[in-house]
Amino acid sequence: VQLVESGGGLVQPGGSLRLSCVTSGFAFSSYVMSWHRKATGKGRELVAGILQAGSITNYADSVKGRFTISRDNAKNTVYLQMNSLKPEDTAVYYCKYRDGGGVDHWGKGTLVTVSS
Repeated sequence: VQLVESGGGLVQPGGSLRLSCVTSGFAFSSYVMSWHRKATGKGRELVAGILQAGSITNYADSVKGRFTISRDNAKNTVYLQMNSLKPEDTAVYYCKYRDGGGVDHWGKGTLVTVSS
């Protein structure tokens, strides 16, 4: 099982980034996928989740209206489009899925820094 995030970087407040998480080694289309983040000195928090067919999503209140999660089951990839970024969005962003045995599988993360 592999989950590999990319797309992070340094962006100014108000800017946008699109994160990708390319996966392999499991039946991607059968699982809920989610994005989480961890800022320095804080715990890891759920940012957004998406059901298997992609028709139902959920978001943390702090990102609603600014972030959009999507998936491409043909490419085994989940995305996070982040708009109107704020300094408080600075964090390492991880994608995750939970397998049928209840084990969480995480990528290594991609760093997003929002600063002027």
